[in-house]
Amino acid sequence: MPEQLPADSVGLVEAERFHYGQPFKLCSGAVLPEFELACETYGQLRADRSNAILICHALSGNHHAAGYHSMADTKPGWWDNMIGPGKPIDTDHFHVVCPNNLGGCEGSSGPTSINPRTGQRYGPDFPLVTVPDWVASQALLADALGITRWAAVIGGSLGGMQALQWAIDLPDRIECAFVIAAAAYLSPQNIAFNEVARQAIRSDPDFHGGRYYEHGTTPKRGLMLARMLGHITYLSDDTLDQRFGRDLSHGHIRFGYDVEFEVESYLRHQGQSFVEHFDANSYLLMTRALDYFDPAAGGSLAQVLEQARARFHVLSFQSDWRFSPHRSHELVDALMEGGRKVSYVEVESTRGHDSFLTPIPQYHRVIRTVLQGIARNRR
Repeated sequence: MPEQLPADSVGLVEAERFHYGQPFKLCSGAVLPEFELACETYGQLRADRSNAILICHALSGNHHAAGYHSMADTKPGWWDNMIGPGKPIDTDHFHVVCPNNLGGCEGSSGPTSINPRTGQRYGPDFPLVTVPDWVASQALLADALGITRWAAVIGGSLGGMQALQWAIDLPDRIECAFVIAAAAYLSPQNIAFNEVARQAIRSDPDFHGGRYYEHGTTPKRGLMLARMLGHITYLSDDTLDQRFGRDLSHGHIRFGYDVEFEVESYLRHQGQSFVEHFDANSYLLMTRALDYFDPAAGGSLAQVLEQARARFHVLSFQSDWRFSPHRSHELVDALMEGGRKVSYVEVESTRGHDSFLTPIPQYHRVIRTVLQGIARNRR
C-alpha cells in the first residue's frame, strides 16, 4: 500500500460504464440485445477532441491500465510504467481511454453478465466474439465520448492485433497504430497452445459444460493449468534461468511430486492467483478470438492493408518466441508492399513476450519519441 502516490501516477481512478442499449450484431451472426463496456480514462480531453489515445489490452488484461483504485491498492494498473504524467504515453498531453474487451470478466458484458432475455448469467451462451467485434464496440464507445478520430491506437499482443484491425476497419478514425509484440495471425503452434489451455478448462470436473455458476463451482484446476501453460509461453528461457535456475524450494530433493523446484512454486502461484479474479468462460472466449484473428483470411495481407491510412509503428522483442520478431517482419513487409507508412524497431530484451509490459529504456524511448511528435503537432 503506497503511503503517497508517485508524482508521475495518474492517481486514484474509477471505472466508467458505457451502455449500448441497441442490438449489436457480431461477426458470427449472433446478436447481443445490449452490452456494456467498462473503461478508465486518464488525462484531459482537448476541446477539439484531437488528443485521444485508445489502449487495447491483451488476453488477460482489463481496463485498469494505470493509477490506483484506492490507497489500499498494493499495485497500480497493468501498464502504469507506460501511462502517466511525463511517461511515454504522457497524460499531460493526451487523453487516454482503456476499455475492457467485450466478453471479458472485468466489468464489460461477458459470460458472467446477466442475459436480459433469461435473467440468468450468460455462461457458455455468451456468443463468441472476434477482434473486429471489439473494434466495432470500441468505435461505439468513441462515438459516445465524442471522439471521431484517435491520435493513436496502442496495444501489445492481442492488443496490437486490435490496433491493426482498427487501421483496417476504420481507416479514417485512427492516425497512428502501434502494433507491439503481435502478428497478423496466429501460427499453428500458438493455436495449439490455446487448445491445450482450453481443454484443461473444459475437462475439469467442475466445468459442467460452462454452467459452473449454476452448480456453485469454479473449474479452478483447469483454469490454473491453462494459466500456467500460458505463462510459460510469455517468458523466455533466459528469464526463467536467471530468476530460478534449478533452485530447490526446500534446499534438498524430497523425492515426490509436490513442489520441488522454485520455478514450480512460481508457476503454481501464478495459476492460483489468476483463478481468483478471471473467469474460465471468458478465458475460453478470449483465446478463441485470438485463434480466429486473420484480417487477410488467407488472402493477400498487403492488399488488405492498402485500405489503411494510419502511420504504423511496429515493435517486437528479440527474446519473444510466442510472437517472434519474424512475425513482425511479415507484417512490416506487407505494410510496405501495401504502400503504407511504417517504422519498425526490434527491442533488445531477454524477458520474452512479457517484455511489452516492462519498462525497457529503448522500448519506452521509441513510444515517447513518436508520441511527443504527435503532441507537438497539436500545439
